Amino acid sequence: MAAGMADCAHILVIDDDLRLRNLLQRYLQENGFAVSAAYDAANARFFMAQYQFDLLVVDVMMPGESGIEFLRKLRQESNVPAIILTAMGETQDRIDGLEAGADDYLPKPFEPKELVLRINNILRRVPTENKNQILQFGDYVFDLTTKECRQKNGSLVHITPVEQGILTILGQKCGQVFSREKLAELLGAGDNPRSIDVQMTRLRKKIEQDSKNPRYLQTVRGKGYMLISE
Repeated sequence: MAAGMADCAHILVIDDDLRLRNLLQRYLQENGFAVSAAYDAANARFFMAQYQFDLLVVDVMMPGESGIEFLRKLRQESNVPAIILTAMGETQDRIDGLEAGADDYLPKPFEPKELVLRINNILRRVPTENKNQILQFGDYVFDLTTKECRQKNGSLVHITPVEQGILTILGQKCGQVFSREKLAELLGAGDNPRSIDVQMTRLRKKIEQDSKNPRYLQTVRGKGYMLISE
């Protein structure tokens, strides 16, 4: 299992460099994270209004509002962990970033593997808003922390890492509709969104009393999927 897969943490990468943004998104997805990517501070706020993120990767040098300005404003309303990316020689940027509320910094250029290690280190020591949160649907429960699915009698239900990811993403935003394209992107299957339909069918057979008439993993016609929890 890839590093981070068990946690399926949702990361937001904020960087105006398209090449680096795409590289980081692909690499983090390959290491088991759900990843969204924003090109500037305003675009990042758009994503954050729709999704709950476990950690932000923020470039300091961006057109318009800098990463430090973005982080300083964000800290007035959120404690979501953040790593800032700085130019190699810009010591003041690192100091300013840490003073603005960054949890760590990484000077460019850097090895993507080091970024993954720093992300995992932060996620291990920073409690998430979903810690110990339990989703319940019918005779089944899913623990957002351990990613375990069990029957109410305690019996473990085997679900795959992708199925864990689906329940985590939908479970963090119960009642919110996700398109199959967005789910595929977050789960690292962006080139094959139709595979989400297959995964949903399999997951429904495991947790729904009637998989053909699902009560919890619902399809919203023309829009996507959502999870209804008790």
